[in-house]
Amino acid sequence: MTTTEHHAAPSSLFTVERLASFADGNAGGNPAGVVICEVLPDVPTMQATAAEVGYSETAFAAPLSGAWRVRYFAPEIEVPFCGHATIALGAALARREGDGLFHLRLNKAEITVEGRRDGAALVAALHSPSTHSEPAPPDLVRDALALFGYTQGDLDPRLPPAIAQGGAKHLVLALAERARLSEMHYDLNVGRELMLTHGFTTIALVHAEHQRLFHARNPFAAGGVYEDPATGAAAAALAGYLRDAGWLRDGTVDIIQGEDMGMRSRIHVEIPPEAGSSIRVSGAVRALA
Repeated sequence: MTTTEHHAAPSSLFTVERLASFADGNAGGNPAGVVICEVLPDVPTMQATAAEVGYSETAFAAPLSGAWRVRYFAPEIEVPFCGHATIALGAALARREGDGLFHLRLNKAEITVEGRRDGAALVAALHSPSTHSEPAPPDLVRDALALFGYTQGDLDPRLPPAIAQGGAKHLVLALAERARLSEMHYDLNVGRELMLTHGFTTIALVHAEHQRLFHARNPFAAGGVYEDPATGAAAAALAGYLRDAGWLRDGTVDIIQGEDMGMRSRIHVEIPPEAGSSIRVSGAVRALA
């Protein structure tokens, strides 16, 4: 393994693996690109590759001092952390290196991902960066509700709007009715401006079916993607917020996402009781042709 970080010149010598993270059986999940190479390509090459792949994110990984240096690119921007691409990377590393725990160095955090093969199936679990949440300012909530055509009456009063982080920054809006989640629509350009202005990776729209089961939709206009079918980073941020809000001090939560897109996905989170601590996010992975 190398001891310093370098960037390779633009090259077409690497292979893009395509996997869907948080699959529901043999279907669903969020497609991600994974590039594992000896040296990271330069930024323009990574950005161009992500745009060509066309998935919401592509993860690039190279060995670095006993760990893996990882960067994530959406079709239009680099993002600091991506859960589903990390899960895909964990599965890809398990196929390449064997089952194990892999240490990852991101731009602003160090995390781990576990990858293992279960017969023909692949499963992976990440430990997120630390979490933090705070109430969302009223003017931001007003603008976000207007973006989706929602009103204050559509919100679940048990979970007030919040800004939540778990490696990336998200606005969390909890809706009282599942039907309103299904009706989600917005203007991509207006959504992109709102998200980029406030530094949000996604807006997490969620509905609590019960205390340990949520339904979610995640617009990702900041990255040029209308909606993600499964979002591990937002799941970690949501789990941290649930702990901060006293909704659930510890335990597990399942999140169903992508159902309204016809790409039903399942995300499992494990919440330790310590405030701000890492969230374990896991799910099944299926290889794509």
